[in-house]
Parts: sequence; C-alpha cells; structure tokens
Amino acid sequence: MNEINNPEKISLKEILLKLRAIFRYLVSKWYVIVIAGAMGGALGFLYSYSKDPIYTATTTFVLENGDQGGNIGQIAGLAALAGVDISGGSNNLFQGDNLFALYKSRAMLEKALLSPNPLDTTELLIDQYIRFNKLESVEGKNNSIAKIDFKIAPAVFNRSLLRQRDSLLRIFTQNISNNNLTVDKADKKSTIIKVEVKSKNEDFSKSFNEVLVNAVNEFYIKTKTKKSLDNIAILQHKTDSVRAVLNGSISSGAIAIDVTPNLNPTRQAQRTIPIQRSQFSAETNKAILGQLVQNLELSKMNLMKESPLIEKIDEPIYPLPVLKIGKVKGFVIGFILFSFITLALLSFRKFLLQVLR
Repeated sequence: MNEINNPEKISLKEILLKLRAIFRYLVSKWYVIVIAGAMGGALGFLYSYSKDPIYTATTTFVLENGDQGGNIGQIAGLAALAGVDISGGSNNLFQGDNLFALYKSRAMLEKALLSPNPLDTTELLIDQYIRFNKLESVEGKNNSIAKIDFKIAPAVFNRSLLRQRDSLLRIFTQNISNNNLTVDKADKKSTIIKVEVKSKNEDFSKSFNEVLVNAVNEFYIKTKTKKSLDNIAILQHKTDSVRAVLNGSISSGAIAIDVTPNLNPTRQAQRTIPIQRSQFSAETNKAILGQLVQNLELSKMNLMKESPLIEKIDEPIYPLPVLKIGKVKGFVIGFILFSFITLALLSFRKFLLQVLR
C-alpha cells in the first residue's frame, strides 16, 4: 500500500544503480577529464612561470611607554613658580590601533617614499617603486610621471604639476597601504608589533621596511615627548635669564666698590646703597635660580622616564622570504582543479539527463 500511495519513492537499489550508471559514464569520458586536466595543468604552469615572486621584509619590535606618573604632582607645584606646566603628555597617544593607523597614514608613507634609497642614495625610494612596477610605461601617454622630479621641493612646482605630484603620491600610498603593508601584533596576546612589507622587488621590500619603521618610531618618540621638551626649553631659557641677572647684580656690587676707592666717610651713601641694592638683587635671584635649576633637573628626569622605549627584535636580512608557486606545483594544482571541475560538470549533466528521462 505504501508503494502504491508513493509511486515516486526511490529505493536504495535504484540509488545505487544510478550512481553506478554515473560512474560508468564518467569512466567512458576519461579522455575528456584528462584533456581538461592537461589544459588546467598548462594554465597553472603558465601562471607560475609568469607570476613574479613576492618578497617579504619583516620587522618586529616591542614598545614600552614611558612612566608618566610618580612624582609629577610634586614637581608641578615647584614648576608653578616659573609658570611652567610639567605634567607631561597624554597617556593615550598612539595606543593599540592608533599606532597601526599611524604606520598606514599618508604622511608617514609619503615621508618614507620620498626618503633616499639606503642602497643607492642618488635616487628616492619612490623612484625605485616606479621603476620596478613599470609605471612609467603605463603613464607614458600622459607623461605625468616623466614630468615630475620628486627630489624637487613642492614649492618649485607650478599648480598643475603640484596637483599631479600630489595625485601620484596619493595613489602610491593607497596602493602600498592596501596591498604591500601589513601592521599587526605578532599574536593576539603578545605586545610585540610586526611590520611587513611585500613587493616584487627584494631591495625595495627591505629598504622601505627599514625606512618606514625608523620614520614612524622617530615621529612617535618626538610626539610623546614634545610637551616635556617644550617645558624644558622654557625652563632653560628662564634659568639662563635669572643667572645672567644674578651675575649682573654681583658685578654691580663690585663696580660700586671700585668706583669709590677713597670714599669720604661722610659720603658712605655713594657706596652703601648700590652695594646693598646689588646684594638684595643677588640674594633674590639666587633663591629663584635655585628653584629653577631644581625644576629643570626634575623635568629632565621626568623626560627620561616619559620617553618610550622601542626595542627592535628582528630586522629584515638577505635573502628575504620569497613566496612563489613552483612550475611543477602550478601544473599539479591546475590539473587537479580542472579535473575536479570537469568531473562535477559531467556528473551534473548525467544526473540531469536521468531526471529528464
């Protein structure tokens, strides 16, 4: 009764028969599968032959932010006498993802591209980038790259060339940020930062990686300590000024004695008043100078504690790791891939014909 009520129900025997029929069909089409696999292998071989190798330069370093706490509150009270704020910079500058974004920022990438090539100081890194990517031939019709010398300062260019120069730099930096540069942690739980540069040119990968890391780290340290450096400069200027006034007061007292060698006892005011005035000024400036010198030295100590420590762990060395698909590997991958696709298409075709019948 179940078989009568479900005439379309397929038994296990029928499934096995259909699978056997598909298998026999595929065996009968072995030559099609072999031809398709050979074509795929040939394409894989051509791809591996024409594909340029990718060289990867990697730098890893550990970043430790300076100590900005401690006795800063005590120092701030002393520095207030000179009208100087020595509370230091913000603790949140370039933390985490902000540091990664700094590496991929247009300003840092432009600075690295416009830096001299460490292996050939007669050219810039951007010239090497244009050359090995063969961008001069791509832009040959418009001659936009040929007209621009990136060694010349931007102020020399006219408005049209300056616009083309900035446009090319924007395109290059975006391409490097999206396709060539990777900045991340070595692993999720680690504090080690890894910077990778991948390109078709081994020398460019290594040179650009080194220049970019140095430029970003230098900018990072300078920015983190800028406020403290400005405060030290102000304190140093005030200290020098007070010291000069103190020296002048001491000299004034000595001069007052020298100009009155045989003073009339009834004219003591000519010597006493200038000497006492210079002594009072000297004592006052001496006290101020002592506080300023103390604040200056404390600020220098605070700067040393505040300066971040960037210690490189690994730097790129020759030969760089290279990513390239071998010719044999390319042939095998292409053969297997096209053979599998052909098997799937033939199986689907046979199954579809059986359903239609």
